[in-house]
Amino acid sequence: MSGDVIVTVTLHAALHVVYAPPRSCSAAACPTACPRTGPWLILHGMDADHRAEPDVFSLFAPVAVEETFDGVLTEARQVLGQLDDPVDAELWGSDLIGALAASAAGQASLMETLTRSLVPAAEAASTPEALALLRVFAAVGSPALRAAAGQAADRLRRHDLADPPWAGTVGAPQVRDCWHYADVGGRQESLTMTFAYGDKLHAVSVLIDHGRGGKIRDTWVAKGPDLRADTEREVGRDPLVVFEMIDPADARLRLERAVGAGECPEQPDQVDDVVAHRALLRARLDLLAGRC
Repeated sequence: MSGDVIVTVTLHAALHVVYAPPRSCSAAACPTACPRTGPWLILHGMDADHRAEPDVFSLFAPVAVEETFDGVLTEARQVLGQLDDPVDAELWGSDLIGALAASAAGQASLMETLTRSLVPAAEAASTPEALALLRVFAAVGSPALRAAAGQAADRLRRHDLADPPWAGTVGAPQVRDCWHYADVGGRQESLTMTFAYGDKLHAVSVLIDHGRGGKIRDTWVAKGPDLRADTEREVGRDPLVVFEMIDPADARLRLERAVGAGECPEQPDQVDDVVAHRALLRARLDLLAGRC
């Protein structure tokens, strides 16, 4: 399975190499079924011609979360059984949670509703797609949702339902290199943390706007074996951008401060990115906190 690469330039040609499974294909998680035509440049804040991408928000908002279960299971059946990479399942789940957030009073309220309503409904459904959905919630949900979904999934597994191929590792990648780069004035900072499922590397990155109190302006996920080398090479072409390797503990503290500061996306694509990756970002922050 492969995803397209998007090169995103922010400020003085600060480069982001972005993995972007098309959301038009069932919640941003089915790159093989809906391939894109190739890489292109996006210049944030410079009136770039962004591609419009329909996503799962139109499927689930603004109806009550409790009323979405049939639609959620349909999405799970169409998508999760086709995946073999755990991070693709996490991206699907994070995008789904972001879509459902439009129908809730806030992130905490949504997680409570998912724990109270959708987890029991999935267990009662007792289907392979329900089991896959529970495995995803156990990877990218809040701590309470992760616990409830994981326990329900284990009970279903004892009823001889087959787990998806990514179930054994999803939500628990190894922590790898971390780095950041920023313009020399320190106005914006790109923070990247890399993780690995086996030999498959992926990066979770945030754009932090220090001119807006250190809030998160954009979030993205990249996949590939040469993420660090590609970033260093591109950043090295611009003397006004400073690159630095940092340890995971430092990355955790920077991410923790940014999450605590809040969000400040401006462009429509930034809003979509921040919402779609919010659950995954917080799950990775919890992972870093537990290991650093």
